[in-house]
Amino acid sequence: MRNMCAALIRAETIRTTVPKAKELRRVVEPLINLGKTDTQLGRRRAWVTLRDDALVVKLFEDIGPRFKARAGGYTRILKMGPRPGDAAQMALMQLVEGVAPAAAPTGDDKPAKKAKKEAAPKKEKAPAKKAAPKSDKAGATPKRRKKAAACSFRTSLMKEAGDFRGLFLP
Repeated sequence: MRNMCAALIRAETIRTTVPKAKELRRVVEPLINLGKTDTQLGRRRAWVTLRDDALVVKLFEDIGPRFKARAGGYTRILKMGPRPGDAAQMALMQLVEGVAPAAAPTGDDKPAKKAKKEAAPKKEKAPAKKAAPKSDKAGATPKRRKKAAACSFRTSLMKEAGDFRGLFLP
């Protein structure tokens, strides 16, 4: 938890699993409470958890004053999709006021885009080509038969070699 706590304070946004994010919230929020009042005792308590002087300075000089007026709820957990390897539920954990809001698009951009679309001449679509009808299916063998042929070839090789392990005979 100490490394994740340090990473969240350093980057202000991290990606982790949902259970870890919920547990990390219990560690980070008391640290931010310490950072709201800059005292020597608070700095020492924060250093015990963070073990990094630069992070303690950032907590007390940057993050703490930002949340001075806020009573709690300093972090946000946004659930994301599952992780590809093991399908663990992932989450994006952020400091609430730490992330700069995305610039909202102005109303002037939308009419300009529409004007460009209207000014461009429309291209005529060519008729879609139809696929040629399938004519001769007699020469093609289905995939199942190919697999069965491969299995029978393997079985014949195993019989010739005298290896009957894994060979299920009826």
